Amino acid sequence: MSYLSQDVAQPLMRRVLKMLLDYIQTTQKRSLSHLKRAVVYEPSDFLEMDHNSQYNLELTRNIRTGKKSGTLLWLLDQTKTAMGGRKLKQWIERPLVNSNKINERHDAVGILLDHYYERNQLQDELIKVYDLERLAGRIAFGSVNGRDLIQLKTSLQQVPKIKYILEQIADKSFKDMLTKLVPLDDIVNKIETAIVAEPPISITDGGVIKDGFDDQLDKYRDATNNGQKWLAELEAKERKVTGINNLKVGFNHVFGYYIEVTKVNLSKVPVDRYQRKQTLANAERFSTPELKEKEALILEAQEQSKALEYKLFVKIREDIKKTIKRIQDLADAIASVDVLQSFAAVSEEYRFVRPTLTNQHEVAVKDGRHPVVEKVLGHQQYVPNDVEMGSDTSVLLITGPNMSGKSTYMRQMALAVIMNQMGCFVPAKKAKLPVFDKIFTRIGAADDLISGQSTFMVEMKEANDAIENATPNSLILFDEIGRGTATYDGMALAQAIIEYVHNNIGAKTLFSTHYHELTTLDESLNQLQNVHVGATESNGELVFLHKIQPGPADKSYGIHVAKLAGLPNNLLSRANDILTKLEKQAEDDQIDRNRHDNHQVQSVTPKAEEEEQISLFPLETVDDNQAEVVSDIKKLDLMSKTPMQIMNQVYKWQQKINRE
Repeated sequence: MSYLSQDVAQPLMRRVLKMLLDYIQTTQKRSLSHLKRAVVYEPSDFLEMDHNSQYNLELTRNIRTGKKSGTLLWLLDQTKTAMGGRKLKQWIERPLVNSNKINERHDAVGILLDHYYERNQLQDELIKVYDLERLAGRIAFGSVNGRDLIQLKTSLQQVPKIKYILEQIADKSFKDMLTKLVPLDDIVNKIETAIVAEPPISITDGGVIKDGFDDQLDKYRDATNNGQKWLAELEAKERKVTGINNLKVGFNHVFGYYIEVTKVNLSKVPVDRYQRKQTLANAERFSTPELKEKEALILEAQEQSKALEYKLFVKIREDIKKTIKRIQDLADAIASVDVLQSFAAVSEEYRFVRPTLTNQHEVAVKDGRHPVVEKVLGHQQYVPNDVEMGSDTSVLLITGPNMSGKSTYMRQMALAVIMNQMGCFVPAKKAKLPVFDKIFTRIGAADDLISGQSTFMVEMKEANDAIENATPNSLILFDEIGRGTATYDGMALAQAIIEYVHNNIGAKTLFSTHYHELTTLDESLNQLQNVHVGATESNGELVFLHKIQPGPADKSYGIHVAKLAGLPNNLLSRANDILTKLEKQAEDDQIDRNRHDNHQVQSVTPKAEEEEQISLFPLETVDDNQAEVVSDIKKLDLMSKTPMQIMNQVYKWQQKINRE
């Protein structure tokens, strides 16, 4: 998350915006009056999350399906308008860092929660609002039709009602929205007066403008209507004169008006007046001088009527175009109101609470929950957990078996932070949170096949991003760092990263690991706290408690988890045998080391006659390369190196020691 300085960024942004505007003007070739002033988003104005963090936390896209279902957006979206849905996504991706603005949103959500009746009224009115943002764009582009204007009118008719409901609540947190909620009665009246209730899609074929809106248009329509009346009279007269009872007068766009006679009645046609125009399978179509004359008058009136109607519609459209800025302001205000009522509805349904913002560097979440997992599992099955990180705790080291809920616990902490800073209540019984400036995550395993990077390389790059850019006010989530390489390499890197974050950054960090050896770090790192996810054995079966408990996990349950995954029993039995042997070997090695240490401690300066005695526990001979590596290790300043630098150095030492 490195950014250009203002001096460098400003000229570049101007050039990019100019190129973009030139491109739009060249390709669109129409008015761009609906475009608003470019808004520069300063990274420092919002909670910074890179793409990987948003992806890992499943904010708007499900990792497995790539769709909305199963995401935070899916859970929080009870918006009633298309504009509200889009704004909700924006708020999720750009949470606030200004505590005053966060509290304003919290106030608004709280007010809506307390006013159930008004909130229901608000939802009823919001449902009737169409997509004003898209309608404004269509008006500006000149592509709006009669149906669009009816949608605009219907939407604008809800504005006074929405404003009235908010005014009844009378809370300052809606002040900015109320300022923008200015009714456009002039536009509503214009559309109401001019456009029919159910206009056709086409605006060039007539039938869009109401009778009585324009005198000249009414005259053309009268002429057309009189012509239609004359045609009906002509049809009745010709039937009487010819004696053909099924004779009819019709019209099509190719031949115009015609008189149609079935073939069985052709002998009755007066050939001196009827001129053949078209032959059909079972009928003939004719015209007469009288019909041609009237046809010209009718068609002229119809064409003039359509032309005038189109002209009137364009004039109405241009008048409305002048109010685009006001329509866009309305759309923005309505979208914000919609998101806030959605927060209130979700908070009520899922028992979210208003968090308390603190200036202290501490986190206190009582009975926190992962809202999406809870919705999927159901409230009765979900086990809530506390997160306690006082000002004296910067790293929470989490151990426990796979599938026990370590990753869920870490994600629920991040979601609580994001929901708090976007202005929503949080899934907990009680919560006190600081305002974080950045979130970094390293969760899950993913190869970057396109760039040829392994899971471990991706892991190290994401870890390095956090180390390079995190501040004391950041939140870091590291899940199983180091598992993508050899055991000791991974453990060394994990410990080095923990120490570096603890000593050099001080950010609130949740670090889950399967390296139980790291749990002794609390002896040397005074701001590291061990916790574990509880599990127990019952009749040889592993039972996950899903409860965070103080202290490190007492053992690993890898083989139990493998059993749950359905591995064959003979394979699991063999794994247990190997585990027993490895544990016995580790105990024997420890005994040997203890004996060796005791021998070294108890030995005294040998007498001359004893110097040639053979030691019972001889030390291995150290060659020059090994001695040089040992010397380098002693000189290495771990606190001044990044984990990536340490990894590279360890690799060089391995090469040197293994060199023949």
